[in-house]
Amino acid sequence: MAKARGGDGWIAATEATALVEGRHGDPFAVLGPHHEGKRLVLRVFQPGAERVWALTPDPLELQALGQGLFAGEVPSADYRLRAEGGGASWDWDDPFRFGPVLGEMDEYLLGEGTHKRLWQVLGAHVIDHEGTGGTHFAVWAPNAERVSVVGDFNLWDGRRYPMRRRGATGVWETFIPGLGEGTVYKYEIRGPDGQVLPLKADPVGFGSEHAPQNASVVRRIDGADWGDAGWMNHRKGRHSIDAPISVYEVHLGSWRRAPGNRMLSYTELAEQLVDYAADMGFTHLELLPVSEYPFDGSWGYQPVGLFAPTIRHGTPAEFRALVDAAHRKGLGIILDWVPGHFPTDPHGLGRFDGTALYEHADPREGFHQDWNTLIYNYGRTEVQNFLVSNALYWLEEYHIDGLRVDAVASMLYRDYSRGEGQWVPNKDGGRENYEAIAMLRRMNTVAYGECPGIVTVAEESTAFPGVSRPADWGGLGFGFKWNMGWMNDTLAYIGRDPVYRKFHHHQMTFGLHYAWSENYILPISHDEVVHGKGSMLARMPGDGEQKFANLRAYYGFMWGHPGKKLLFMGCEFAQAREWNYSQSLDWHLLDDPGEGPQHRGMQRLIRDLNTLYRATPALHVNDCRPEGFQWLEANDAEGSTYAWLRKGAPGEAQVAVAVNMTPVERRLRIGLPAGGAWTEALNTDAEIYGGGNLGNMGGVTAEAVPHHGQAHSAEITLPPLSAVFLRQDIH
Repeated sequence: MAKARGGDGWIAATEATALVEGRHGDPFAVLGPHHEGKRLVLRVFQPGAERVWALTPDPLELQALGQGLFAGEVPSADYRLRAEGGGASWDWDDPFRFGPVLGEMDEYLLGEGTHKRLWQVLGAHVIDHEGTGGTHFAVWAPNAERVSVVGDFNLWDGRRYPMRRRGATGVWETFIPGLGEGTVYKYEIRGPDGQVLPLKADPVGFGSEHAPQNASVVRRIDGADWGDAGWMNHRKGRHSIDAPISVYEVHLGSWRRAPGNRMLSYTELAEQLVDYAADMGFTHLELLPVSEYPFDGSWGYQPVGLFAPTIRHGTPAEFRALVDAAHRKGLGIILDWVPGHFPTDPHGLGRFDGTALYEHADPREGFHQDWNTLIYNYGRTEVQNFLVSNALYWLEEYHIDGLRVDAVASMLYRDYSRGEGQWVPNKDGGRENYEAIAMLRRMNTVAYGECPGIVTVAEESTAFPGVSRPADWGGLGFGFKWNMGWMNDTLAYIGRDPVYRKFHHHQMTFGLHYAWSENYILPISHDEVVHGKGSMLARMPGDGEQKFANLRAYYGFMWGHPGKKLLFMGCEFAQAREWNYSQSLDWHLLDDPGEGPQHRGMQRLIRDLNTLYRATPALHVNDCRPEGFQWLEANDAEGSTYAWLRKGAPGEAQVAVAVNMTPVERRLRIGLPAGGAWTEALNTDAEIYGGGNLGNMGGVTAEAVPHHGQAHSAEITLPPLSAVFLRQDIH
């Protein structure tokens, strides 16, 4: 091999020192091939190497400059490198011979903070660049002095693969040849004060290691092979306020476990969970957050990798296959999405580039006292863009049908869960968080605008106006809002001994005073069966059978009440104990020799309620309109009974719902809008549900006896602790 022509002054001493110490802010200006006059000079930094060659057609040995630096004149930039040291030799492609990947438009949009599809330019992408395969890395760290990609491929040495700064964008990028899918990596960042920070995971990484390891992993998200065109072309109608929407909320890690207490994979869930939910008549699965998170006990609500489906169940491709399987079974997928806060884990977003970059510097704005987490700085354009782009990412890349936004109330108000002097007012001196409001409006506008047919849902517990009104009408732009008030009131009522319910009768009717102010979903979610609250069954008063009867009556009330439905896993078969995220639901209860029939009956009731709800327009088309509801009896506190009408379009069969919340059989007359036969479409006291089989077998006949403001009426039997649905016969 020839010796490259050498000489003095290959590299300035100050630059050499900065490279060796990992302080150099622009290593691409020094390392790699550079034209200097008529010469092409190659500089290489390879700690541990004793000799280095440029593998050109006529390999040239570079001059050793000391401390791992080598230099020499080469005939062209078409070369590989070879090194010897410590008795070993190795070849590699030089990252410093490759030009930038990001284009001018990307740079412009990144600098402006308006790149809708941030994930297409940031993160780690397996690509071919200038004729060579490898991975392109790009990360936003505007205040860093130096950013490097580190991993096993470079001995986790931040001096070896420093990145190129892209002007005023604050973005750093590099192309590392030879790296592909499965590469484990992090970013080593030197902050503005020169301090090297804890290694950071990629904010836009598509994969992660298994906890407790927390490095990012290069994952391909291209090459999707979807089989859900039928669903995607018609899903818009499934998300309108006229559609039947019944959601099964699921924590993937504990819905069911495999032998050995192993979590199910996305592949297994694509069969077992999808088949089960479809068989139960639900229209949608809502998944507790699947964005990568370090701590199992957070259930996903403290995510670090917002762009990475958690590796707990498999790869991005396998998660995509779960969504595809659900769609092919006619099930929509809603994801819980967490833009309200992020954890303080050192590998996460906190002080990402040595400054309060994603969060507020002032803890009165940037720290959640309740959860010991950090709050996004929604007023920073790039942060707002990061979150909006993340929402779009899930909808576009994974065909997600909807996002349920967690803890919206904590975002809307600057004084949320804060005392006097613990919060910073807005520019007008008020408590509303204008910046968070703007982010949510933008997210909804972009999501609905870019992905026709999707739906967004707010978990919002205050009376903030217009949550589910369009943004251009002054609302937040969500499709639906969880009805937390209804949930709290009705659960407080149903948890009381029936003898005291007459004193709290209107806890069950109060929700109708505001039922049309938003597009509501009635939620019995995971939050109602944790933190000492017990299971839904355990919350019911009475002995064993009465507990089941109470719960059946409550579910009947819920499915007959205006509003879309949501039920957390396990509640559908009356899980007896409180939910535990670290183990399977108690599926064995369905086979219990004692109470098994009651649990199976509850499960069948939910299936039948879903079937009736979906098949009966009167029970869903006017869920969000007052013309679909009319009280028949709202004031029978002494008897603890309720009765109302549900109405669909003119000419469609109407439904009367009557509920008895005492353990005493009631015989009463209810008004009906039309004469003739009314079929008992469902009775929660039926024997098949574990009840006493009392009721109105064969239905009732409405007579021309005015009652409850109706021209007709009928006497009906209301079994103890029951809900009865009577459907008008139309021939």
